[in-house]
Amino acid sequence: MRAVVRYVLTAAPEPDRMDVITTALTAAIADAGTGAAYTMLKSRLTGKSPRVDEAISDLEQDPGSLSRQFAVSDALAAAGLAGDRYLRAAARNLVEEVDRRRTLRPVTDLPGGVLQVFFTTDRQPTGDRHPARQFGAARGEISYGTCEVAIRRSAGSEEPALPTLLRPQSRHDPDGHAVLLRSDIELQAAYFSKLADTIAHCPANSALLFVHGFRVSFEDAARRTAQIASDLRFAGVPIFYSWPSQGRLSGYAVDETNVEWTLPRLTSFLIGLLERTQVAHVYLLGHGMGSRALARAVADVTAARPDLAPRMRELILAAPDVEAEAFRRDIAPALTAAGGRVTLYASSGDDALQVAQRTRPYPRAGDSGDALVVAPGVQTIDASIVDTSLIRAAPDTAQRSALADMRLLISRHLPPSQRAGLQAVDIPAGRYWTFNEQEIP
Repeated sequence: MRAVVRYVLTAAPEPDRMDVITTALTAAIADAGTGAAYTMLKSRLTGKSPRVDEAISDLEQDPGSLSRQFAVSDALAAAGLAGDRYLRAAARNLVEEVDRRRTLRPVTDLPGGVLQVFFTTDRQPTGDRHPARQFGAARGEISYGTCEVAIRRSAGSEEPALPTLLRPQSRHDPDGHAVLLRSDIELQAAYFSKLADTIAHCPANSALLFVHGFRVSFEDAARRTAQIASDLRFAGVPIFYSWPSQGRLSGYAVDETNVEWTLPRLTSFLIGLLERTQVAHVYLLGHGMGSRALARAVADVTAARPDLAPRMRELILAAPDVEAEAFRRDIAPALTAAGGRVTLYASSGDDALQVAQRTRPYPRAGDSGDALVVAPGVQTIDASIVDTSLIRAAPDTAQRSALADMRLLISRHLPPSQRAGLQAVDIPAGRYWTFNEQEIP
């Protein structure tokens, strides 16, 4: 019999744990990555080390990620740059510049809280007690548990607290990012018992299962799941499945291999979620490469256990990194066989999908334009003018998120014809939908 081991990991990521260069880069990127001091510091770092260049590029995508901040700090140390006095002086100037800009802007104290998020992962534990480093990029056995994530709510939201809100949170990340505070690893039986009980006590008796895409760490997956649940105002239990993505730009080929490797484990977990809880509705959301595993897992469960299929209420694929022809020919018919609703948000501008476009010769199901996939039973939405990254954008960004439309889809079960901001486009292959920029919610 396996020994019972329970880990309780708490995060106390203090700013002084990071070197001053990483701290400066993070602050500037979160502040829109502009200004002479940032440009100067980045130019001095560029070309010194491929690892540093990549780590900065990864951080620019999500400056709220502690795992990405650690990657920059580790890369600077490995390259012998962390102690460079000229770089450190430039970094201090940059911190002062960002602080000056911040003091000129009005402070908006948005409401926030700590959400409980359930997880399953087949990443290998690292043994590090910091939750941002708890699981690495290597393959491992299945682990189960829960996370506590501090989130900042969207402005203007006056709706009731989320079902898995544990407590109010007064200490926010100054830039509004979600923060992973804690992670508990549970044994399988205890995990499913806790999950079933939590779902049973939610008025909606529902769950949201998120499967992340390429270039995402465990920490990033936890943060995004909590923020997605908050932005959707999801009335059920948020869950994420984290497969062993390398979490960096150069990891695409390895990620492709690992997302295929994870498929049977994800399928098994989905069956377990439906069998071992009394959840009435499961909403399934996959992004990028994660859509590849999630779509096939849903198709496999539908074929093997048609009795479970009706409880998979919605399948939402955001910028799916799946070969378009394979999706149209094989996956879409399997997904729609049981009558479930499938929604595909296409966007060739999605950052993760752009990597696929550069490295793979065939169109992806998430591509827009001439390659847009229109298939029977699939509601295709050209989301090119909105953000499909599922990363919480800066508060002052002008770009709207596809999550606004997903919220109407999930909370009110509205078809595209009844969702504000969408308009129909008819082509020989069928009908698809696009966002009307003037009416985006």
